[in-house]
Formats: sequence, C-alpha cells, structure tokens
Amino acid sequence: MPVLSPAALLRLVLLATPVENSAPSMLPACEMGTRHLELNADMPGEALAVCIHPGLPTSFLFDAKLGRVELSGRERFRVMADEAGLTLVPTRALTQGEHILVSVTFEDGAVPASVRFLLVVHPSEAARLVQVTRQPRSLESYREGEQQAQAEARQCEEDKARLEAECSGQRGLLGLLAQGLLGEGGIADKNITKNVISRSGNTLTSMRARSYRLDTGRVDEGGRQMVRLLVAQLLRNDGTTPWTPAGAVLVGPKGEERKPLGVWTQEPIAPGKTRSVGVEVEMPEEAVRGTFTLKLWGQDQGDKEEFFDGVVFPWNFRPR
Repeated sequence: MPVLSPAALLRLVLLATPVENSAPSMLPACEMGTRHLELNADMPGEALAVCIHPGLPTSFLFDAKLGRVELSGRERFRVMADEAGLTLVPTRALTQGEHILVSVTFEDGAVPASVRFLLVVHPSEAARLVQVTRQPRSLESYREGEQQAQAEARQCEEDKARLEAECSGQRGLLGLLAQGLLGEGGIADKNITKNVISRSGNTLTSMRARSYRLDTGRVDEGGRQMVRLLVAQLLRNDGTTPWTPAGAVLVGPKGEERKPLGVWTQEPIAPGKTRSVGVEVEMPEEAVRGTFTLKLWGQDQGDKEEFFDGVVFPWNFRPR
C-alpha cells in the first residue's frame, strides 16, 4: 500500500480542508434526530418549519387520531399514512429552497384541532422523525430527549475541536497532528481513474480520479476504528453555465448515505473547463470495503445531481 511523501501529504491536506457547503440563507436549522413538538391552545398559528430532501423519508407521529391531511403538490410525494402517523418521501421534482405546506386536522376535535408544517427542501438534510403531542410528555420521553441532547452536545464539541484545529493555521504534518489524525497506518492512495464512471446525463465528466485513506487512530462509541477518506477528481464542465459545488453524499454498496465532512474546489468550473473537486468523509474502517457512488449537486442547479459510480478506496482491514 503506497504511502504519500510529506510534499504530497501537504497537497492532500490543502485539498481536504473542508469548506462550508453553500445553502440558501432562508433554510431553517435542520434537526436530524427525533424532534419533539408539544401543541397547546396558546400556540401561534404559523406553520412549523421541517427540512425535507428528495428521496429521504420524513415521518410524523401523533398522539391523536388523524382526520384530514392536506398536502400541496401531493403528486410530488410518496405518502404513507395511518390513523396516527404520516410518512412523506419527496421526489426529484422538488427544487432546493422550495416551501410546501402540509396541514393536519385531528379527528377528536380537541384543542388545538389542527397543526401546519412548512416543508423546506434542503440540499442535503432531512428531519427523519417528528413526534407531535397535545399533552405533557412523559418522564421517559424527557429522558430520551435529554440523552439525545447530550449526544448532540458531544458531537458539537467534537466538531468544534476539529474546526478549531483546522482553522488554527497549522498545515502539512503539523495540521494533521493538531487534528489528531496521525494514526499508525499513514495515508494510502489509489488511482481510480479507470474505475470511476460518469453517468449518462451528467453535466460533469470525471477526467481523473484518485482516492485517499487516512487511519486516524480514533474509535467511535462502538469501539470501531475510524478512517478519513477523500475522493479527488478532475472534473470537466460540459454544461453552459459555471458549476459550483453545493453538497455531496457518498452512497455505499448497500445504499447507505454518508454525509461529507467537506466539499472543496478552488473556484467555480467554467463551461468547457476542468477543475479539481475533493470530497472528504469519515467512516468506520470495516465499512470502507466495496464500491461506492459519489453524488454531487451544484449551486443554482435546481435538483440536478451528478453521479459518479465505481469509487473505491485503499482497504487495509486489520482483524481484531
């Protein structure tokens, strides 16, 4: 397994520095875990914002029997509903930043008799479960919420420490040391130009591709070894307008999606030009083996997505 020289390592660190994904300012802060909403008679009448994303299900669970559900543009959703629950799966027909109103009326006639949600199409995230109650939550429910808040706080602290290290001005080997990423395995790379296939219908074509793997020496809460992965591509813009990355997802062999730590390019890719684009993710070492699909989407491109199949990474699983 080849190991990069310090000079190549420095180039990789510069390439892999996460850049904040661009998103419209009107997007609400998304809650990815379980979200609890308590309704009461004194609540204002405005709709409650909930993030959705094409292809990802968002479920609503109520403590009362549902009566009527009104959904704008219902034909653009797969809708699964029963007496106490509602699951919405948006289709690709939705546009980033678009707002869709859904109104739910309860059958028992108690106050409040209905609730409205404003579904906001997010470029990468979606609320997965929204629990709605019209009565005080149980102690168990509060404990669940407290545990989730503690887990999210720990994740925020980890993200904060990582961002502080990445913004501290350290680069090269010192930058990796500051981030706690200097594991025993070093950095391995793999030329995957012949592996990666640009799907028909793409605006972007992959001209060259290389994957990198960094053993961090860290473990997750389950005791699994964590690795950093980077896909670096030279992409050509075959379209008629400049292309700037807005987000990415790495799709695993079983269809699981992994959000990136960052997406990088030096500048927008002008029509007919090529530029380097890097996507960095983190995952358990045991999940690295297999063939992945990289999905990218750009700013001002609506719901247009770019797919690159055949992405593989250097793999060096160590049995324990």
